[in-house]
Amino acid sequence: MTGPGLFSDFGNKAKEILFKDYSDYQKLIISSQSDTGLAIGSTLAKKGGLSSGDVAAKFTFRNGAIDVKFDTESTIWTTLVVTNIFPSSRTIASCKFPDYNSGKIEVQYLHNHASLSTAVGLNKSPAIDVSATIGTPSVAFGTEASYMVSSGNFAKYNAGFSLKTPDAVVSAILLDKGDAVRVSYLRHLDQLNKGTAVGEISRKFSTNENTLTVGCSYEVDPHTTVKAKLNNHGHLAALAQHELKPKSLLTISGSFDTLAMEKTPRFGLTLSLKP
Repeated sequence: MTGPGLFSDFGNKAKEILFKDYSDYQKLIISSQSDTGLAIGSTLAKKGGLSSGDVAAKFTFRNGAIDVKFDTESTIWTTLVVTNIFPSSRTIASCKFPDYNSGKIEVQYLHNHASLSTAVGLNKSPAIDVSATIGTPSVAFGTEASYMVSSGNFAKYNAGFSLKTPDAVVSAILLDKGDAVRVSYLRHLDQLNKGTAVGEISRKFSTNENTLTVGCSYEVDPHTTVKAKLNNHGHLAALAQHELKPKSLLTISGSFDTLAMEKTPRFGLTLSLKP
């Protein structure tokens, strides 16, 4: 269903270009999916001298899915998603074992001109998270808040808006109880090669700290994408992503501090295979 989306979607396109797939570690992902709706995957990652991994399984049925993941920290993550318990709704129940206090249930209502999401922690002192948006796919306003039942205080409240046109996306979000603001602008430059430029500025009022980040994305060919970003603190990063075959990707990324050239550059490599 087309609509304004959830509040968490505001600025997502800009964040994908500025942050998605950049890494300074090595990762191998192998996954497969059957015609019955069962998908199985495994991830191995290494950063410095530390290694981690997980095995996950996801089963998709007619109106939902169940996801189970086991990691090397002996943690079991479970998520159950059911759609249309009532019209235009999605219900998500999640828990992380052995942390039994991590359980949470969330109900989302997605409509053509509005969305509402409510999440409640399943423990003795739960947090209640509420977010709402109103508008259209082109213009949307939203807000979110988290209320701590134990203390009777709001842990967070944010508000923002998003404006979309065929060529550009603008979003502005007031964060950290009004102590910070983030504004992003995305512009599609070349429809043929999907060239895109992004600028994002964030300011924290209590510390007078400003961060300006600019980035771009460009499709070299139908199977290869390159991205780069630079912020006013001198952090420069770039990546190249190549589709080896449908849904199998090789990503090579690197970054360094242009204000401290004596520091060693960081490199990342991710190989995602889907037979």
